[in-house]
Amino acid sequence: MEQVTIYGRSSCGFCLRAMDLCESRNIPYTWIDMNERGLSKQDIADQIGRPVHTVPQILVGSDYVGGCDEFFAYVRQREAEVAS
Repeated sequence: MEQVTIYGRSSCGFCLRAMDLCESRNIPYTWIDMNERGLSKQDIADQIGRPVHTVPQILVGSDYVGGCDEFFAYVRQREAEVAS
């Protein structure tokens, strides 16, 4: 799988779940802590090209995937494709 980028906050349980999924599946990822970098939701929206209401916001390569639930579904689908 391509490099995953996770925009989020370290206090967010969904953000931590997304990182844990990457680590458990050996998926390469970059964690961008919005608080550490002083980023607002608008800053992230400007970078991904869509409104941001929640975190995490996750990209695979340059493709927008969505939040935690969408990312879990994306990974499951990719694993099913590989297993076929």
